[in-house]
Amino acid sequence: MNSFGRVFRISVFGESHGSTVGVTIDGVPAGIKLSIDDFTPDLTRRKSGATGTTPRIESDTPEIISGWFNGHTTGAPLTILFKNTNTQSADYGNIAKTPRPGHADFAAHLRFRGFNDFRGGGHFSGRLTLALVAAGVVAKKMLDGINISAQILSVGGSSNIEKTIDTALSKGDSVGGIVECKAKGMPAGLGEPFFDSVESTISHLAFAVPAIKGIEFGAGFAAATMTGSLHNDPIIDDTGRTSTNNAGGITGGLTNGNDLVFRVAVKPTSSIGIKQNTFSLETGRVEELVIKGRHDACIALRVPVVIEAITAIALADFMMLWKASNL
Repeated sequence: MNSFGRVFRISVFGESHGSTVGVTIDGVPAGIKLSIDDFTPDLTRRKSGATGTTPRIESDTPEIISGWFNGHTTGAPLTILFKNTNTQSADYGNIAKTPRPGHADFAAHLRFRGFNDFRGGGHFSGRLTLALVAAGVVAKKMLDGINISAQILSVGGSSNIEKTIDTALSKGDSVGGIVECKAKGMPAGLGEPFFDSVESTISHLAFAVPAIKGIEFGAGFAAATMTGSLHNDPIIDDTGRTSTNNAGGITGGLTNGNDLVFRVAVKPTSSIGIKQNTFSLETGRVEELVIKGRHDACIALRVPVVIEAITAIALADFMMLWKASNL
């Protein structure tokens, strides 16, 4: 339940307030040049500190404990750890009996019979995206010529991001957002039809990111309102380049040589400052819940680099499958 991939395979582990979170990556080719500094740009983008993000600040310094020697990958499983040092677990004392509306607390309690680590969301926390970003750094090194970038398009339904977040903060509330990801320099032919299509694989990884509730490729849901003559992308040369890109760079489950384009919907943070009602597992009644702790008012602010990472992970696996099938 915590592993993904066929050749480039990742396994994530840890809890929000446990000693560490991390990732083991199997299938990394030997000889890839890799340093601790390579992780800094993407890990920094994921960090909190900006207005609307959690006050919890962690160093997020990676420790590579296997699969790495003399500045290069060895071909053995690559394991990367991150220590949790800035936790305030006492803030979550009431969560064990009064699960937060909109969060995984209640479902996790039932699924694991109350033995789950509920502090900070435990294994269901966005803290685990740190492991995804680390894996994405490695995956990006395997994608020669492919450039992946993501950005926030809107939060709370508005393109005025700063004002919308300030309003939510003033009310003790939270907002969601839309993040768009593009991969340029895509080769044609990656992916498989049906169950292992590029859309299927990226979607599978996207929904592993806490708070993602929707995804669309290219024109997405707007395609349902278009005619075929408008939605079809005319092919204009022998590379498969098209004059429009309503397909988002994917046809028949395969990349078609155009830019890969998709968007994800990020839900509002469940932990808010407004009083809410929830069912108490202790008393068996609906009671008032006041949430303590440090939380993001807008998770979407920190999502772009995570979406880049899961895209790189998916493409790295497809690339290795492509190479294996063409030996």
